[in-house]
Amino acid sequence: MLAHGHTRKSEHLVMNVQRIERVDLWKTRARILQLRLRDRFRVAVDRHLHRRREAFPDGYFSDTVGRLISRFRDFRRESLASPSAFYRKRVSKDFNAEEESMILRMVQAVAVPLFGNMCYVFMNGLNRVQVYGLEKLHKALLERPKNKPLVTVSNHVAAVDDPFVIASLLPPRVLMDAQNLRWTLCASDRCFRNPVTSAFFKSVKVLPLTRGDGVYQKGMDTAIAKLNTGGWVHIFPEGSRSRDGGKTMGSIKRGVGRLVLDADTLPIVVPFVHSGMQEIMPIGASLPKIGKTVTVLVGDPIYLDDLANNGSEKEDLARGKLYDTVAARIGHRLQKMKAKVDQLALQELHLLQNAGMPERAATNLDLYALESSEEQGFGQTILSSSTHEKSRMGDTSFMARVSSRMAAYWDSTELVGFAAKGLFSSLEAKVGGSSVGDLSPLKAWRQYLEENLQQQMITC
Repeated sequence: MLAHGHTRKSEHLVMNVQRIERVDLWKTRARILQLRLRDRFRVAVDRHLHRRREAFPDGYFSDTVGRLISRFRDFRRESLASPSAFYRKRVSKDFNAEEESMILRMVQAVAVPLFGNMCYVFMNGLNRVQVYGLEKLHKALLERPKNKPLVTVSNHVAAVDDPFVIASLLPPRVLMDAQNLRWTLCASDRCFRNPVTSAFFKSVKVLPLTRGDGVYQKGMDTAIAKLNTGGWVHIFPEGSRSRDGGKTMGSIKRGVGRLVLDADTLPIVVPFVHSGMQEIMPIGASLPKIGKTVTVLVGDPIYLDDLANNGSEKEDLARGKLYDTVAARIGHRLQKMKAKVDQLALQELHLLQNAGMPERAATNLDLYALESSEEQGFGQTILSSSTHEKSRMGDTSFMARVSSRMAAYWDSTELVGFAAKGLFSSLEAKVGGSSVGDLSPLKAWRQYLEENLQQQMITC
C-alpha cells in the first residue's frame, strides 16, 4: 500500500511538472511571437486590454473642437461662391484712395519724372533704341478721349524692361507729367520685400501683386481703379520674365483679360514688343550694360469691343472664358509681333556689321523694314531715330550731324532733353583733321555749346 501510494504521488508530481513546462513553453512562444510582430510591423502588442478605457482621454476636447472648426470651414467654403467661379467684380474709382496720402503723391510727382528721365538718358544716350510705329503709342497716349483708359502690353525679357523701355519711348516733356504716366504691377516677393524697397516702388507708381492669389486680389482691383479714372496701366501678360533670355514668350495669363473687361470703360490696348534688353541686363547681371541696341516694334491697338459687348449679355459662368479669349487674342498679336521684331533686330545687326557707317545701315534698314511691312500686310508706319536723318545724309559735317540730332530732342523747358541720340557713336566724318572716334564726349559738348553761344551772340 505504501509503495502504491508513493507511486501515485510520483506520477502526479511528474504530470504537474510537465503541465508547468507546457505553460512555460506557450508563454515563451507567445513572447517570441510578440517580439517578431513588433520587429516586423513596428507595433506594440497591447497586453492591458482588460483595463477600462478612460471616458475623456487627454486631448479629447481639443481634437473635438478642431474637428468642429474643420467641418464649419468646409461648410462655409461649399456654401459661398467658389474661387474658381469667375464674375465681374466692379471696382470704384476711390478704391484704395485712403492709402495714397498727399505726401505719397508729392513724392511721386518728383520721383517719377526724375527716375524716368534718368532712364531716358541711359537708353537714348548710352545705348541705341530703334523704334518702329512709335506714333501709334503717342497717339493713344496723348490724343485719346478724356477719361479713356489705356493699357499697354509687352513681352518681358529683363528685370529693367520697365522703366527702361517705357522711358525710351516717351519724350521728356511727357516724362515730366507724373500724374499721367503709367502704373505697373510687380510681384510683392520681388519689389516689396522690405520697407525700403516698398517705399521706393510706391514712389514710382508700382502696385504690389501677390503670386497665386488669383485675378480678384487687391493689386488687380487697384489697377482697375486706376483705369476707371482714365489712367494708364502697363502690364506684362506673361506674368514673369522669359526663361531663355527673350528667345520665346511664355503663356499669357488671364489676369490681363480681367484688367480689360472689368474696367468701367473698355480701355485702349496697345501692344509692343522689344528685343535687345537681354543684352543690356543679362540673366544674373547686377548692373545694366551700355553700348547696346534695343529694337522696339509698336503695333496697332487690339480690337476687343466684340468681347466687351458679349460679356454684358452672358452669364457669370462664362466670364472665365471671356478672360481667356482676351488673353489669347493679346497673346496671338504679341507672338506675331515678336517674330517680326526678331527679324528686324537680326537684319539691323547684319547691316551694322557689314556697312561702313552705322547711320547709313540704319537708313537702309528703315527702307527694308518699310518694304517688308507693306508686303506682309502689317500696315505700320515706321518711325525711328534714323528716319529724321534721311534728308541730311548729304551733310558730312560732324557738328551738323550732332546739331541736327540734338535739335530733335533739345527743348529748353525740359530738364534732360540733352540725351542726344547717337552723340557718342563713331562716325567716319572728319572734324578739323581729327576723326570723330578720337573726339571725346566732353569736347563734343564743348564745341556744340560754343557754337550755340556764338550764334546767339551774333544774333543779339
